[in-house]
Amino acid sequence: MLYISTLIGFALCLGFIFLYSLVQLSLVISYWRNKKRYNEAKELDSELPKVTVQLPIYNEYYVVERLLKSVSELDYPKDKLEIQLLDDSTDETVQLSANIIAELKAAGFSAHHIRREKRTGYKAGALKFGTEIAKGEFIAIFDADFLPKSDFLKRTIKEFKNEKVGVVQTRWGYTNENYSLLTKMQAFGLNAHFSVEQVGRNAQEHFINFNGTAGIWRKSCILDAGGWEADTLTEDLDLSYRAQLKGWKFLYLENLESPSELPMEMNALKAQQFRWNKGAASCVRKNLGKVWRSKSLGFISKIHATFHLMNSTIFLAILLMSLLTIPVIVIKPVFPEYHFIFRLSGVLAISWGILALFYFTSYLSTKPKQEYAVNFLWKFPVFLAISMGLAMHNALAVFEGYIGRKTPFVRTPKYNVEQHKGWAKNIYNVKKMSPVTILEGGMFFYSVYAFMQAIAYNDFGIMPLTLFLMFGYGFVFISSILHWNKAQKANMLEVTPKTSYKS
Repeated sequence: MLYISTLIGFALCLGFIFLYSLVQLSLVISYWRNKKRYNEAKELDSELPKVTVQLPIYNEYYVVERLLKSVSELDYPKDKLEIQLLDDSTDETVQLSANIIAELKAAGFSAHHIRREKRTGYKAGALKFGTEIAKGEFIAIFDADFLPKSDFLKRTIKEFKNEKVGVVQTRWGYTNENYSLLTKMQAFGLNAHFSVEQVGRNAQEHFINFNGTAGIWRKSCILDAGGWEADTLTEDLDLSYRAQLKGWKFLYLENLESPSELPMEMNALKAQQFRWNKGAASCVRKNLGKVWRSKSLGFISKIHATFHLMNSTIFLAILLMSLLTIPVIVIKPVFPEYHFIFRLSGVLAISWGILALFYFTSYLSTKPKQEYAVNFLWKFPVFLAISMGLAMHNALAVFEGYIGRKTPFVRTPKYNVEQHKGWAKNIYNVKKMSPVTILEGGMFFYSVYAFMQAIAYNDFGIMPLTLFLMFGYGFVFISSILHWNKAQKANMLEVTPKTSYKS
């Protein structure tokens, strides 16, 4: 019975990954069919509405000045622009922010340094607090590391001519994409979301999501959907689904890019990934049932919404496959009558082929032609392996989300690496190494043994999988230790913010 359960578990993982890849294939088709109309220009009304720009921050000493400077350069009438710095900081960021806001006020801006007594609800709480007093008919939101382009508001506001449009989301860009292999791989993966996925879903009128930043809301849409809620770690995805279930339309602008900063060390990336994946799983608990009970949504839209919300579940499947590699290798020769199940492993090769097409489509839309072949041929397998290597960490996040375990909102450290020349001396670096890192080391050695077993049993079908897992877990494990150790050893004598304010 144990053997049968092992085989069924392995087959279910393969099946889920295959179905996931089929959904991604449908988005590739939709992307190519509809890409052109997403770059069509629209006219701007002469009468511009009042806009509030919300900037939620928490201890952002390195980037807050850059952020406010960028917002002050938005090409929009000052009498129609309100700036809210929603500052929950507990360090010297508070005084720095107050000084800059004072300068903006002196320059004629309607700028407000908004402080709460308690950081209740984290980012969602700050946004809720700011929305209640916002004067704008529309609310643009930027995280601390973003640098909106000067024409952002004029290019997004004109998309709200349709009264049913509640949100316009723009594409993320990256100021530090080429900093390291880690940042290159993050950009590689995120670009696929901000091209194929967002355009593909939006074109077919399936649900898409506000990405937490670099987008603009109609204030009445936020209020109608129930406002910002802090019961998930991804308040952006949660409000997106509640708004669309209310009948609001979302628009995505692929051709408007908002530059941002990618995490530059593995532990910061893992903190971000944990929040994103756990939050998505929490949104499954909260919103998936509402999606399937909705009478206004078609069946195909419900399927897409299901895989959209359950996107992070792929890491549970990868982790389970990782653990089952050795049992499957051993069972194969003992039970030849179940070879039909093992032949299903061919489905994994098909899934990888579809995912390669998915990411290559994204690559075509974001990189110059001379980079197409050579760079993609190494970037895709490396990205795939590192994504698998994050499976242990992300699967635990997904599991916590599904069982409803509550944890604090852990911010992603921002660096402003162009000015500060590196990340190791950043005061906001992750202080403690996660115990999960030890488990990732265990998965690395487990995958090495699985690869050796695949060679010993001449199991060439499962060998590529074990090789990818071995590289991925090894990269994540070693990078986590090296990056944490580098941060601990860094010279902390530079001027750094002090924690001297009550939270």
